[in-house]
Amino acid sequence: MNQLFDAYLRGLRGTSAAVVGIGVSNTPLLRLLAEAGARVTARDKKDRAALGPLADELAGLGIELRCGPDYLGDLREQRIYRTPGLRPDGPELRAAAAAGSELTSEMEDFLRVCPCPIIGVTGSDGKTTTATLIAELLRGEGRRVYLGGNIGHPLLREAGDMNPEGVAVLELSSFQLMTMTRSPGTAVALNVTPNHLDWHLSMEEYTAAKENLFRHQGPDGLAVLGADCDLTRGMAARAPGRVRLFSRRGPVSVGVYLKDGVVTWRDETGETPLFPAADIRIPGAHNIDNFMAACAAVWPQVSPETMGRVARTFGGVPHRIQLIAEVGGVRYYNDSIASSPARTLAGLGSFDQKVILIAGGYDKHIPFDTLGPACAEHVKALILIGATAGAIRRAAEAVPGTPPIHDAGHLDAAVPLAARLAEPGDVVLLSPACASFDQFANFERRGERFAEIVREQKTDDGDVG
Repeated sequence: MNQLFDAYLRGLRGTSAAVVGIGVSNTPLLRLLAEAGARVTARDKKDRAALGPLADELAGLGIELRCGPDYLGDLREQRIYRTPGLRPDGPELRAAAAAGSELTSEMEDFLRVCPCPIIGVTGSDGKTTTATLIAELLRGEGRRVYLGGNIGHPLLREAGDMNPEGVAVLELSSFQLMTMTRSPGTAVALNVTPNHLDWHLSMEEYTAAKENLFRHQGPDGLAVLGADCDLTRGMAARAPGRVRLFSRRGPVSVGVYLKDGVVTWRDETGETPLFPAADIRIPGAHNIDNFMAACAAVWPQVSPETMGRVARTFGGVPHRIQLIAEVGGVRYYNDSIASSPARTLAGLGSFDQKVILIAGGYDKHIPFDTLGPACAEHVKALILIGATAGAIRRAAEAVPGTPPIHDAGHLDAAVPLAARLAEPGDVVLLSPACASFDQFANFERRGERFAEIVREQKTDDGDVG
């Protein structure tokens, strides 16, 4: 067994632990803590009935449940595991820390006990695709890869069986990074654009959380930074270790850039062509950025031949400009991951034609000004859903050349409306520019529902393309 993990488990025995938030990442953590012999309290603002059978399972493991409005009351356990969505400076957490409780998280403890090199990826846009690409590139060279983090797969429970010769690849959100006191050996910061400003107190706080990805590196650490984004390019001066840049716009001193249509490595010794950007199967200029970032993180451990093969074969990640079906000559793409205007702009720029865009959702207090010009240039018809429909309409109507705008209210009405508006050869794109929480539990469920509605449609001969 991994000795670090073994010592970690021994240290849990007999201690008291609170896990705040009974979600995807924390359910395996609850089981692990109980099996290690800790006295565990699971805390969640949902009532017990909303947890369903999981509540009975946890109680059967000897875990105390504290649910409902007072779920943070009397918070005094020795170790408190914060769910990423809970701010660390809330009054209950501050009081517990002042009384001597240790505040941590599933991901922070994983960084303590992981026995193999770690590559961490963050950014406002593209982090899931880039983390997955890094994993695919390393697997292409025969490496054992553990892919997890914000991508939806917690890794702490698996740390005991990890091979030190493998590589852990982590997608990390600003929520997870905000309190990190350790950094992965390789840190990839793709870009920083306004996002999650309903949770972060300011853009400065959000940017600082992203920068925390590499802040605790030593001189041997590696930071891979997007040179085409002002905020990530500026981070280079504050990186404590080595820096590699990636850019579509021009040469970099050390890193990967696009030269005459070829993804190219460059350093002080010269240049190495890696593969033609035209080989990248997934659409969109932003995916060239994602590939360049991934290549910069793994060069020279991964050969140009492997990079080119992955570029030609990697079909993308679900909910990220994912082709769902072609129905009656109309192609339907699921880009439900696009929970910010910047992400929707990237999605719109992935197509060489105007699209029928479905947008809108939960309000994260992000301005939609940039969507107006983009709609005029890239959108044939705009279909609005959710709480932000009015704000997006105002942004679109403020620009000359506004496309026809339709209010559908809910996604269930938006997709059939798009089908009625579409003609053969058209593209219908779900790229909401907003989070999903006004109508769906998460962006995955929103994208799944979009796919379900699309697939319910039939062409004249009954087939879905």
